[in-house]
Amino acid sequence: MSHILVSVAWPYANGPRHIGHVAGFGVPSDVYARYERMKGNDVLMVSGTDEHGTPILVQAEAEGVSAQELADRYSRVISKDLCDLGLSYDLFTRTTTGNHEHVVQEMFKQCLKNGYIYKGTQKVAISPSTGRTLPDRYIEGTCPICGASGARGDQCDNCGNELDPDELINPVSKINGETPIFKETEHFFLDLPALAEANLSWLKTRKGWRTNVINFSIGLFNEVKPRAITRDIDWGIPIPVDGWIDNPNKRLYVWFDAVIGYLSASIEWARRQGEPDAWRAWWNDPEALGYYFMGKDNITFHSQIWPSELLAYNGEGSKGGEAGDFGKLNLPQEVVASEFLSMEGKKFSSSRGIVIYVKDILARYQVDAVRYYISIAGPETSDADFTWAEFVRHNNEELASSWGNLVNRVANLLFKHFGAIPHIDESSLTVEDKALLGESIKAFETVGDLIEHHRQKAALGETMRLVGEVNKYISAEEPWKIKDDEDRVAVILHTAAQVVCDANVMLAPFLPHSAQQVYETMGGKGTFSPLPHVEQVHDLDKPDFEYQIITGTYKLGVNVHPWKREPLVDGTPIAKPSPIFQKIPKEAVQEELDRFQTALDARRQKEAERLSKAKAELAQEQQEQQEK
Repeated sequence: MSHILVSVAWPYANGPRHIGHVAGFGVPSDVYARYERMKGNDVLMVSGTDEHGTPILVQAEAEGVSAQELADRYSRVISKDLCDLGLSYDLFTRTTTGNHEHVVQEMFKQCLKNGYIYKGTQKVAISPSTGRTLPDRYIEGTCPICGASGARGDQCDNCGNELDPDELINPVSKINGETPIFKETEHFFLDLPALAEANLSWLKTRKGWRTNVINFSIGLFNEVKPRAITRDIDWGIPIPVDGWIDNPNKRLYVWFDAVIGYLSASIEWARRQGEPDAWRAWWNDPEALGYYFMGKDNITFHSQIWPSELLAYNGEGSKGGEAGDFGKLNLPQEVVASEFLSMEGKKFSSSRGIVIYVKDILARYQVDAVRYYISIAGPETSDADFTWAEFVRHNNEELASSWGNLVNRVANLLFKHFGAIPHIDESSLTVEDKALLGESIKAFETVGDLIEHHRQKAALGETMRLVGEVNKYISAEEPWKIKDDEDRVAVILHTAAQVVCDANVMLAPFLPHSAQQVYETMGGKGTFSPLPHVEQVHDLDKPDFEYQIITGTYKLGVNVHPWKREPLVDGTPIAKPSPIFQKIPKEAVQEELDRFQTALDARRQKEAERLSKAKAELAQEQQEQQEK
């Protein structure tokens, strides 16, 4: 048994998540975690909502609420969305907990003690009209590296490089369109150059990474410079240094604290289990393996920033040092980054109205239809495009017609002929029967190996190929036409039912909701495919603070069935089945396109009005200044 850490990117708590998000970090991580549990490994899957930083402040002010109130609201929304999607977190928490603050400050202090954090100055963007610091992400301009327009003040999505706002060409504020001014202020910096050699050496030992991920990660070290890890802001984690910790206008930068969430969430999980040191099995044991799931825009933070923080804490950079109370912490085994998912040929953008929110698509369609489409057509190793026509096609032709009809057909025949799983004499199996059963057994290894190596599209495709073979077998054998050989009918249906159950095991990581239904249709009792739940808890360190977490029980042998054939039990009752998957009417495609266009037009009108108002207010302020 291995200890497997499944670290899932932290969604930012400034709005509900859309399917472009969950296609990158959500469904792929859950498929992998469920598979590893079925193999018998001890999995810890953690994440939470990322809640600090100036974008939260800006949005909270616009909505007339406090930053904490905004974070509270969207943490609840996001938790429900991800739970409804069936993502099997052992703990999905948040970054505004007392536990997270303590862990982040401990990490900071040890990195500082080891010499990898130092004080310096940096230019920050200031709004000329308000005098307030502008969030990096709210400044846009032309990327100085690749020349792409629309680069943000913290990163260019086109080339993936980190940026500082003052590096942008022709920077403007997304809030009101004004050109920011820049001034020097004092900050703490993470000395990435002192950690670069160790970080790059570690990267060069990685095996089996997706080619685009490892190449991009190594390319980050062509030019490395220190990064400021504090900001002029009053919303975030206090800086644990004398003279700074009580400063209400200085906080740790959100990207520095968010990645530490993988560790803090593991520690919180252990504390909630009543075993405060249980997390160490995933973080201090060098044999434990950590897999990090995200979209490609987060690669920098997981193959350079987070490993550098870990190396700095461990004292493994060029300046030496020693690990703190957390002990020597494991670096990631693999950064599993997906490419981008677009929508009907357009880049997902909540601000521009190009979006399909998780809660909306789940309100109209079966959850496993969404998970299936993300898995079979998502952006695993190349950009992919979500289209409603393809969503409907995959659901109707593959889930409903191929898999759903197979389960229903086999169960119906069993109910009609025997009312139970019939007993058979294995000596009566034909070459065709044995071939199908043998192919199914081999598929466990094939499909499992593909999931193990993060080739989930191929794994799902191979499983659906097996489903196709069962359909062909049933059609060829035609048990409904056999009138005078009940034993042969029993063999055919027993064989088909066994392979259906085998396929259901292989599909369970992808389709956990329907896998439970298939299990019950084939006579199973109890939990086959466990689902997470949302739970209200008290903060472990701030008794007055309550929040929601996602958690669940997913132990092999308790709620999780193993990754292998479970032989059918003769005599298991089979009831008359009901359809598991619903076909989506073809008209739904145009309905969704019309709904999208209506929402897009409304969003564009609203944004135009907001920007016009902001510009008018700015012009009025400038005129008043001139008159004075």
